[in-house]
Amino acid sequence: MPEREGFPAGVPSWIDIDRPNPEAAAAFYAELFGWRFENRMPPGTPPYLVATLDGREVAGIGMAVADGTSTPAWNTYIGVEDAAAMAARVRSAGGTVASEPADVGGLGRSAWCADPSGAAFRIWQPGSLAGAAVVNAPNSWNFSELHTRDPEEAGRFYRTVFGWEADVVDLGAMTGTMVRLPGYADFLEQYDPGIRQRHLDFGAPPGFTECIAWIHPLEGGEAPHWGVTFSVADTDAVAARARELGGTVLVDPFDMPMVRSAVVQDPDGAVFSASAFNPG
Repeated sequence: MPEREGFPAGVPSWIDIDRPNPEAAAAFYAELFGWRFENRMPPGTPPYLVATLDGREVAGIGMAVADGTSTPAWNTYIGVEDAAAMAARVRSAGGTVASEPADVGGLGRSAWCADPSGAAFRIWQPGSLAGAAVVNAPNSWNFSELHTRDPEEAGRFYRTVFGWEADVVDLGAMTGTMVRLPGYADFLEQYDPGIRQRHLDFGAPPGFTECIAWIHPLEGGEAPHWGVTFSVADTDAVAARARELGGTVLVDPFDMPMVRSAVVQDPDGAVFSASAFNPG
């Protein structure tokens, strides 16, 4: 499994979900993905359950206030060097900061933000938790995607704040906006030599090795939001298991260029995608 020592600033580096009953949410994902959980918060404080896969961090589950006003959703954290400075930059670029930078039990410092369209994201200044130690492997986080009504305007905001570049690419059956962080491929080559060439060999679009997220246009009445996709070995098996565990399959497994995907809703209502690499 790919393992790394943190992430460069500007790269989505962590995901979590806030639930009134973290243990119940953990039970679902433990059965679905084989994750193990450990509370990383000090005694006497609300729990923060860190999920691991083969002993390496993959995601978190925090405590949410059971006030009935929040919509269950997976949160995407973007790694930063200085949370306070980045929160100020978010405001300057037209975004909002809903929660000022605060320490998370020594794991890091986080602030809750939103882009000008209202799509929520979080920033993460690493402490003892550098970010996800396993990504792009079966049963781990694959990538995050922004769903928005104005991809071009969203691209301008995130470029101003994080230095991202956005390219519209042809994926065969569809087009998508690929978000890149220039220089990220050099970082990846340190841990996975030859990754650029392998991406080219299986037909990935130019610049794919620097891809850190995707932007998709919204359809229907959905509000702008960030979503997550998990990598799996067998999409159909994961969809079937999610149903057995009390989840809902919103979109049955379907084929796209190089992947087979499904959209799943967990028992609390949080939606995610599951995707298996299928180059053939």
